[in-house]
Amino acid sequence: MNKAFSQIRQTGGNRSVDEITRGRRLRRLRKADWSRRLVQEYRLTVDDLIWPIFLCEGNNHSEPVDAMPGVERFSVDMAVRQAEKAAKLGIPAIAPFPRESLEIRDVNGSYIANPDNLINRAVRAIKKEVPEIGIITDAALDPFTTHGHDGILRDGLIVNDESVEMVVLGALAQAEAGADIIAPSDMMDGRIGAIRDALDDNGFQDVAIMSYATKFASAFYGPYREAIGTLGLLQGDKKTYYIDPANSHEAIREAEQDLTEGADMIMVKPGLPYLDIARRLKDTFAMPTYAYQVSGEYSMIKAAGANGWIDEERVMMETLLAFKRAGCDGILTYFAVEVAERLARDI
Repeated sequence: MNKAFSQIRQTGGNRSVDEITRGRRLRRLRKADWSRRLVQEYRLTVDDLIWPIFLCEGNNHSEPVDAMPGVERFSVDMAVRQAEKAAKLGIPAIAPFPRESLEIRDVNGSYIANPDNLINRAVRAIKKEVPEIGIITDAALDPFTTHGHDGILRDGLIVNDESVEMVVLGALAQAEAGADIIAPSDMMDGRIGAIRDALDDNGFQDVAIMSYATKFASAFYGPYREAIGTLGLLQGDKKTYYIDPANSHEAIREAEQDLTEGADMIMVKPGLPYLDIARRLKDTFAMPTYAYQVSGEYSMIKAAGANGWIDEERVMMETLLAFKRAGCDGILTYFAVEVAERLARDI
C-alpha cells in the first residue's frame, strides 16, 4: 500500500484509493452475515465440549463452589441428573472430580482404589442411567491425600514410583466402575505406560487414556482446589512434578513420552495462557489434542462479567473458539452447559 500511495502522489493524485486497492479489499467478505459465515475458518460445536463436574456426599444435595460462580458440587443422584441434562444437550462427555471428606484421606491417597469412593459410585450410577455419555476420570491422588499432593509424600519429597503404583490402582478401580477414558493428571514419570499395561492385563483394552501431558505449575488452579477441598491442605507446591510455565520444549518432550507409552489423547492445562503449546503439540504429533480451561480462567471471566467489565457470553464463546484455532479437538470447560445451550439457540 505504501508503494501504491506513492504512485498517487507521483501522478498528482489522478488514481483513487479504490482504483489502487481494487482486487485487494479484504473487507468484501465481511460486509454481510451470510458471507462471514460462508468463509468462517473455525467453528465451535457441542461436539467439542467436555464438562467437568464436582461431586459431594449426600442425597438430593448440591452446594455452591464459592470461588466459581455458577458451579456446584452434586451428590451422586444429582450428578446422574446433570449427566442426563448434558446428554440431552449433545455434550459428548463429562469429567467428574470428587470432594472427599477429610476422614478418608491418608498420606498415600489409598482411598482412590476403593470401589465405593465418590468417583466410582458416580461412574456406576451415571453409566447405568445415561450409558450414552462418555465419562473421563482422573487417577491423580490429590483428592485423597492429607497433604493435597498428586503423589505420595515421603520426608518432604514426592516419590515417583510408589505414586505410580497407587495411581494405577485408582485407574483400575475407575475402569472397573465403567470409566471410558482414564485421564491421569499427576505428572508422575512412567504413569501412562504403567496404566496402559495394567488396563490391558485386566481386560480393559478398550479403555482409552487421555494424558494430562503438559500440565504446568500454574497459579490458575486455586478455585479448583477449593472445589475439591485441597486448598488449605497443600504442603509446599507442585513445582517438582508440574512443568515450569517458562518451558515450551520440555512440554513437547513430556507429550512425546506419554504418546510413546500409549496415550490415546493429550491435554494442555491450563488453557488460554498455553495456546502456543496446544498449537505445537498438534503440529508436532497430529494426535487428538485437548485443552482444559481451568477454574481460574473460568472464575476470572465470571467475575469480570458480573462487574459489567466484559460481555461474559461473548468472551466465553471467543475464548473457546481460540482453543479450536490453536488446534484443539475439544475443550474441558465449566462453561460447557452454557455453551451448549447457546449453540442450541443459534441453530
